Amino acid sequence: MVVGVMGVVSSMAIFLFGDARAYYKGDGAMRAVISQLNTARETAIAQRRNVQISFTGGNLITLVRQNYPTGTTTLAQIPIEGGAQFQLSPGVPDTPDAFGASLPVSFAGETSAFFTTDGTLIDAAGAPVNGTVFLRIPTMEKTTRAVTILGATGRIRGFKWSGGTWVRG
Repeated sequence: MVVGVMGVVSSMAIFLFGDARAYYKGDGAMRAVISQLNTARETAIAQRRNVQISFTGGNLITLVRQNYPTGTTTLAQIPIEGGAQFQLSPGVPDTPDAFGASLPVSFAGETSAFFTTDGTLIDAAGAPVNGTVFLRIPTMEKTTRAVTILGATGRIRGFKWSGGTWVRG
């Protein structure tokens, strides 16, 4: 009888562990994006140079410092681990910040933007730009995450999709 009860409890734990694992992988991907955004912003402020942040290849984040008077230096090129990709989830609406949900990565239609020496986020023309990066592990809705950046202040927020609404994460 004890062995039977242990078997049932173990099977329930294994099932729940799989869901929790996917949930934490989604959180890890979101935190990796937030970390790189914070690094780019802090580097731009500390080194008094614009830092470009680009999201390419489905899961690659690149930070490039703009040197004075010319040239660039690649500071980091980080792939997001755990199978997460820049990807929209079907049927999931825009975040509460409402910066756009038509593309997985969008800074006014671009996949990159620049943090300036005062911490604002700008586009290639120098205008403040808001942006959103949507993430998920393909075929796993519970891993849907989003990171938003308010261009005028450089404020970065993370959101988790709960299955019916966005929750600050």
